[in-house]
Amino acid sequence: MTIQLEALLQAVEADKARLDAARPLPPHTVASLREKLALEWTYHSNAIEGNTLTLRETKVVLEGITVGGKSLREHFEATNHRDAILYVEEIVSQGESLSEWMIRNIHRLVLKGIDDQEAGAYRRENVVISGASTTPPDFLHLPQEMQQLIEWDQAAKTLHPIERAAQLHTRFVKIHPFVDGNGRTARLLLNFELMKSGYPPAIIRKEDRLTYYDSLDEACDGGNFDGITELVASAVQRSLEVYLSVLGLGNASRSGGASV
Repeated sequence: MTIQLEALLQAVEADKARLDAARPLPPHTVASLREKLALEWTYHSNAIEGNTLTLRETKVVLEGITVGGKSLREHFEATNHRDAILYVEEIVSQGESLSEWMIRNIHRLVLKGIDDQEAGAYRRENVVISGASTTPPDFLHLPQEMQQLIEWDQAAKTLHPIERAAQLHTRFVKIHPFVDGNGRTARLLLNFELMKSGYPPAIIRKEDRLTYYDSLDEACDGGNFDGITELVASAVQRSLEVYLSVLGLGNASRSGGASV
């Protein structure tokens, strides 16, 4: 771990400690913050994958309004992602551990009404990832690869929660177990891992897409997770700043190393 990343993680921990010290938070404040972050999470995660709904359009779609000129798929991507977030929040509140069943359920929600045949089903063919340096494993190896992912997660408890979440995300992306919807599912798993450790969700922004893809490629190809961990830590810090600002506890601890 670089000195820069270590300093960033320490700054995040300081901000999280300030937020934890303010608990229990006012219920209406919590509800409004959850709604704000869920909207931004949905917008950015879909935009990274090419969805053309704006943030405001995403908001009205989630309110049940159809946006003219946008495809039915783009509408489904917004409402499905909202439903998947609700599911992740539910399993976090229940203290569930990562499982293949859970991953399939998240993916099933992501592709609901878009491709019901593939929703929740591991791919039955080989694929390549455009622009990536690595090739996902043969589809015949997916059951073994996914089982190893679960075993890795169970054995990785000594890692910092943000490191573990970033690595889980990356390892899932490298396996690429589904024909479609892997990116959204991976970011939902990232935040499942963070939220169960008491962190707010990390929102990977559309404008950081190139940095995000580069850091994923570096981790998948060379095994260096520092870049993706830094990007995730910076995203967590932004979410913490939103909480602290709304609570009147601004001036969150910024690390000089945060660059994304």
